[in-house]
Amino acid sequence: MDQETKKTNDEEVKTGDVKSPKDTKEKVEKKSVKHKVKEKINKVDPKDEKIKELEEQLKQAKNDRARAYADAENMKKRLQKEADNAKKYRFQQAGLALLPIVDNMGMAIKVDSENEELTNYVKGFEMIYQQLQRVLEDEGVKEIEAEGKPFDHNTMQALMQEKKEDTEPGIVLEVMQKGYMLKDRILRPALVKVSE
Repeated sequence: MDQETKKTNDEEVKTGDVKSPKDTKEKVEKKSVKHKVKEKINKVDPKDEKIKELEEQLKQAKNDRARAYADAENMKKRLQKEADNAKKYRFQQAGLALLPIVDNMGMAIKVDSENEELTNYVKGFEMIYQQLQRVLEDEGVKEIEAEGKPFDHNTMQALMQEKKEDTEPGIVLEVMQKGYMLKDRILRPALVKVSE
């Protein structure tokens, strides 16, 4: 019987029907090791968290730097454009102040007189008028040619309309006050009489 019992015990061990304490201990150890590995995988190292945080800060800093650079470039371009315009149109205020003087000089030189003394004054006014015209031209101020041309609402202002048989509608009949351009900008529009 002893042999049969041994046989049976051996068979039981072989077949695995009965679990030995050694088997269960190995399984517990395996589970424990698996659990520890999972914990290590799931457990985030504080250094890794700090690295991620620093990477985010670096990314944000790079983004902020790029935006600041773009803002600075845009401001630089805008300031350069403003400086160019200020330089280009620096004569605008002075030109506007000089135009009434030029108009008055133009009327003064049209005076027709037989008085020699007055004629000498007119010649002096003509010389001053020509100097003023040269100064204006040197600064880029040009007269708007309007008489006999089609009315242009961008450079002219219609004060009157008149019917004229020989003339098409919308043609400037008379310039009542000369208009001037400063480079590509209107300094003063021409005041005109237009045909109906």
